[in-house]
Amino acid sequence: MTMLKVAVIGCGSIAQNRHLLEYEANENVEIKAVCDIAEERARKVGQLYGATIYTDYEELLEKEDIDAVSVCLPNYLHAPVSIAALNKGAHVLCEKPMATSREEAEDMIAAAEKNGKKLMIAHNQRFVPSHQKARELIESGSIGKVYSFRTTFGHGGPEGWSAEGEDSWFFKKDQAFIGAMGDLGVHKADLLRYILGQEFVEAAGFVENNAKKDITVDDNAVCILRSENGIVGTMTASWAYNTHEDNSTVIYGEKGTLRLEDDPTYSLIAQYTNGDIVNYQLGKIQSNDEGGQTNTQVIDHFVDSILNDTEPLITGEEGLKSLELILAAVRSGETKEISRIERALQ
Repeated sequence: MTMLKVAVIGCGSIAQNRHLLEYEANENVEIKAVCDIAEERARKVGQLYGATIYTDYEELLEKEDIDAVSVCLPNYLHAPVSIAALNKGAHVLCEKPMATSREEAEDMIAAAEKNGKKLMIAHNQRFVPSHQKARELIESGSIGKVYSFRTTFGHGGPEGWSAEGEDSWFFKKDQAFIGAMGDLGVHKADLLRYILGQEFVEAAGFVENNAKKDITVDDNAVCILRSENGIVGTMTASWAYNTHEDNSTVIYGEKGTLRLEDDPTYSLIAQYTNGDIVNYQLGKIQSNDEGGQTNTQVIDHFVDSILNDTEPLITGEEGLKSLELILAAVRSGETKEISRIERALQ
């Protein structure tokens, strides 16, 4: 059996609560090295997983013989570190948003192609059972023509989740580049593209910092999106849902409505115009709250794509298309005009 030698660069919360746990649970993986500029954090994590400890990612890539790397760093480091790892011959799983600009994302994609390596972006919402079922129902024509949608991802903010708490890089524009839109909105951008099977062509964004003091990024954003086939709807990302997380999506169609993660018991409710209601219990969505899905399937999918030499579900190109949607919404917020969504790679 082939054992993949893996390194995790960045040992914050996403690495500790998702990547490392899921690599450890995968029988085809050996966690060889971890890296974090906070030496104490790197040491703690390295000792836990029996991995070699580094504080400099370039030294790690130079010294270790690694098959694959997870990039779990602040957003502004996603591109340079991913490109360095790809150039060293490692497959890369990069956290979202994949980059801070279209140019950076294109450079990552080019590096993967040049080196013949996989580049996958960690958009875990595609693996949620209710989302996969909704895509199936829409594709089969079960709700007829889709007219509209609303999707939301909000919670109280990364200070309750990030390793640095209130001093988190998530709040700093020079490191995060965008706030709730990059943290949560890009997940929903990717989800909408996936379940509707369509690309978006226009975005109007209202992107605000109106809830948290002393931060330099957005904490509340509402976007209106239009798809190539004229489906219109809203996408909301917020760090100001202080009582509980909301990760719901509703799709409105000609013959029915699909409610995803909108009910505490049923992860998908299909309501049809003829009066039929179908309730699906498909397991809970991945959440930072207790009782959420325990395995995002992102790591297992990434590992399988390497071992079986298959294309991962969220390639660099897919990650870029979801990023472009967010960039367009941010641009709209700045210019106060509707933004066309650029398609650089078509």
